[in-house]
This record gives sequence, C-alpha cells and structure tokens, in this order.
Amino acid sequence: MLLFARFVQPLLSIQKPSSGGYRHFWAWLNAVFNKVDYERIKDVGPDRAASEWLLRCGARVRYQGLDRWQQDYNGLPTGPLGKYKIQAIDATDSCIMHRGFEYLDGLEHVQEIKLCKCIYIEDACLEQLSKTVNLQQTLLRMEIISCGNVTDRGIIALNKLKSLEYLSLSNLPGLKDKETTLEILRTARPSLKLELDLD
Repeated sequence: MLLFARFVQPLLSIQKPSSGGYRHFWAWLNAVFNKVDYERIKDVGPDRAASEWLLRCGARVRYQGLDRWQQDYNGLPTGPLGKYKIQAIDATDSCIMHRGFEYLDGLEHVQEIKLCKCIYIEDACLEQLSKTVNLQQTLLRMEIISCGNVTDRGIIALNKLKSLEYLSLSNLPGLKDKETTLEILRTARPSLKLELDLD
C-alpha cells in the first residue's frame, strides 16, 4: 500500500491537458506526416515515397498486379525501385491533407481513389488532385464520402479529370448548391456515371 501511495497516487493527480491541447498536438503531428520530402521522392521514386506518405497517414494502397491492400507501413514491399506502382488508394479515416498531395504528382498508374471520413480533405485537395496531369489521364473511379470540408468548388474542380468514369458522392454537408454543381459536372463530363446520396 505504501508503494501505491508513493508512486501511483501522484500520477493519478496529474491533470490532463485540455481537449484543445490534444487537438493542437494531433493537428501538428498530422502536418508533419504530410510534409513532402523531395529528397525521398528522388531517392526511392514517386510510388514508394507516396506509399510511405499514405501509410504513414493511415491510408492504404493497392499495387498494380496485386489483389491485396497494403496498410502496414513496416511491411512495405522491397525490391527494385519502381517495381511497385500504386493503382488504388483508400484513404478512409486517414489524416492526409493538402500539403501532402504533391506526392501524387509522379504517380502514373492510379485508377481508383477513395476519400472517406477524411477530416482534412478540403477543396484545395480536390483542386490539386484535379490539376495533376497523370491523374487526369489515369483516374477512372473516385469516391468522396463524409468529408465535411468539401464544398461545391471542390467537386466542380473534378471535371478536369478527363478519364474519370465513375464518381460516388455521399454525405457531403458542405455542398450548398447541389443541383448546379451536378449540372456543371454532367455538362463537362456527359459520360461520367454519378452515384449520389447527398440528402
């Protein structure tokens, strides 16, 4: 009992930081995770560097020619540089944010992207993604679900993705002029299959 009183009780009396302090810490840490390391891209190639960024932030990737998803950072495949090409990205519940999207610039085989419950995804992310020349040519399928910071501006920017065949939009409270936004998309991309659950 004396040991408990001497060592454990003082620990129990330590006050926890305010919830604002926790939020600030996590926002800072997530910003660190999203910082682009240009030297790393040069050293290991765009696919490996992007894989490291995505997994570090809690997303997962699937490589060309493989069926399984890679989500363990420590289990990233090794081998000759450039052997593993990212074909699909699932960023569900991840902390990816705008500052990390430059990692997408060198990717040449991405066909699918899923953004679901991503608290840091905002219009600037979708605008940058849409300006990425390689993604304009290769991206076929995209899902944006429960990303509260996405507005009409971000969705309209997707009309630059020339190869996009399928777009699923669900639970996006930031869309305020849905009809106009969807009409702009349909006019720009008549062959695009839209799946909507925005009520």
